[in-house]
Amino acid sequence: MDAGIAPDLAALHDARARIADAVLQTPLWANDPLSREFGAPIHIKLENLQRTGSFKLRGASHKIGCLLRSGQAANGVIAVSAGNHAQGVARAAMVAGLPATVVMPANAPLTKIESCKSLGAEVVLFGSNLEEARVETDRLARERGLAFIHPYDDWEIVAGQAGVGLEILEALPSAAQIVVPLGGGGLISGIALAAKLQRPDIRVVGVQADAVAPWRHFLADGGIDAIPPDAHTIADGIKVKLPGLLTRQVVARHVDAIVTVDDNAIAEAMVTLLERTRTIGEGAGVVGLAALMRGLIPLPPEAPTVIVISGGNADMTLVGRSIDYGLASSGRLMSVAVLTPDSPGRLATLLGLVAEHGMNVRHVEHRRGELHVPVGMTEIILQIETRDFTHQRELLEHFARQGLAARNLLAP
Repeated sequence: MDAGIAPDLAALHDARARIADAVLQTPLWANDPLSREFGAPIHIKLENLQRTGSFKLRGASHKIGCLLRSGQAANGVIAVSAGNHAQGVARAAMVAGLPATVVMPANAPLTKIESCKSLGAEVVLFGSNLEEARVETDRLARERGLAFIHPYDDWEIVAGQAGVGLEILEALPSAAQIVVPLGGGGLISGIALAAKLQRPDIRVVGVQADAVAPWRHFLADGGIDAIPPDAHTIADGIKVKLPGLLTRQVVARHVDAIVTVDDNAIAEAMVTLLERTRTIGEGAGVVGLAALMRGLIPLPPEAPTVIVISGGNADMTLVGRSIDYGLASSGRLMSVAVLTPDSPGRLATLLGLVAEHGMNVRHVEHRRGELHVPVGMTEIILQIETRDFTHQRELLEHFARQGLAARNLLAP
């Protein structure tokens, strides 16, 4: 494959065939609940069910295969990553019988560090971010003679990721639109090439996290937006501040639109995916679904839209917080503070009022002796599971009719 020329359709099919035994052909599900909700056919491509939990295994497997055939990986391979790319390289190298070194920031999640070690990789912790870790990666590559595997800015990586797009059109030739998470651009470049080289009419949309959105104005002026050093997003898998040079070529030519979503929308999408598919999507993996839920992407009413869920390697503590946030933001969880006389039976009365409305109490807390709570009174905090915001308003109005001062602590 020419290092300076984007792969053609034949090259993409060849890449898919080469890695067929190393990766899974992931499901493409028609999702009836989402289709009814959005008023258009919605299909979900579940790359979160890929081996290692992410599409990254595809590109890593293809790149390592190319290195082996060309004799460039005699001493092993090295990558820099805080998560999915590291695990993809570690597994692909293990399958190929090559030693792998993965450089990760010192604050990388322990679960991802242990996952790479379990796949046989040497894990080197260095620096506080990927930029610092990359410096150590380059030093080790020179010192040990290791082949560096870039996470996205490499045509052989892009060709591997293109298998996602080939599988989509093979299973759903009538797809009108594919919505893809956008970080460095490797996944969307592979999918866009696979789709547009077969169906120039198909629409490809990229979705970024709002806090880290270097592509924000790219389609309008070709520029890459600067990202503040302290930018944070729960979509850490697409927290890429400098997109690839090669991937910019594909995005400029083949991507039709780019939108951004904030972390609140991403958290809600994590909950929605879990409810609709019974699978977990990490923050970066669900940004496409978040964009649809926010109404940012027009949907053809008859032809299918495909949402790519790019990965499922979510930190479990983040999943728990995201679920609670998603429930609160959709009106299914409220935390209400009720000021009431500090006397026996008051809590039982409150719980009875809640039960009358068919609500479930998850947690109870008393506050006494605080400056905002008068002497002789207590503030009871009830965390309650509800159906929707209307259900919550009904409870607050009922409290008011009983002469109880109540406020929803989770109200926007």
